[in-house]
Amino acid sequence: MTPREDYYRKNGEKLAAELEKRGFEAYYRENGKQALELALELIQKGAVVTWGGTSTIDDIGLMSALKNGDYNVLDRAEAKNPEEKKAIYRKAFSADWYIGSANAVSADGKIVNIDGTGNRVAAMMYGPDNVLMIVGINKLEKTEEAALARARNVAAPINAIRLEKNTPCGKTGECFDCISDESICSYITVTRLCRPRGRIKVIIVGEELGY
Repeated sequence: MTPREDYYRKNGEKLAAELEKRGFEAYYRENGKQALELALELIQKGAVVTWGGTSTIDDIGLMSALKNGDYNVLDRAEAKNPEEKKAIYRKAFSADWYIGSANAVSADGKIVNIDGTGNRVAAMMYGPDNVLMIVGINKLEKTEEAALARARNVAAPINAIRLEKNTPCGKTGECFDCISDESICSYITVTRLCRPRGRIKVIIVGEELGY
């Protein structure tokens, strides 16, 4: 194990312990391959599975594994029109598993997410009985304030650029606290406790994943 890997492990395991105190079911895995293996152990075969906008699950190969495995996948990317896409958003609330990531996590176990339409954070907060978050160690910040700053000033601009949004941050790479119709920061949530206990599972990965 390299010094960097050991550093990530120490901080990842401490974060998992803090998340457990707050009612989350938390794990630390050294890399994406191990995280993928654990995710597929947790998700039952035949389960109805869906996800919000997340690059992280694609980074570790989970999206592909679910689509090609024995699972009932609701994939909004396959919607033929806006109405079908909206219907998938609604069906997500009754899925067995909702999968996503975090835009940032504070060292004391608070999870920060931003969302444009609210479908992703709504499902995480009050949707399926099981929520699985895959979180790269690059999302870890010391404080809740730093986590919020990361979500607004790092994750949001990168995702706006990725999604080709017509927003100031998409053009400049810097948050302007805009009120653009295409803003992806309409909803900002801080999940400080998991209720019921264990509903949200978090796999912290000792690699940089997603944005």
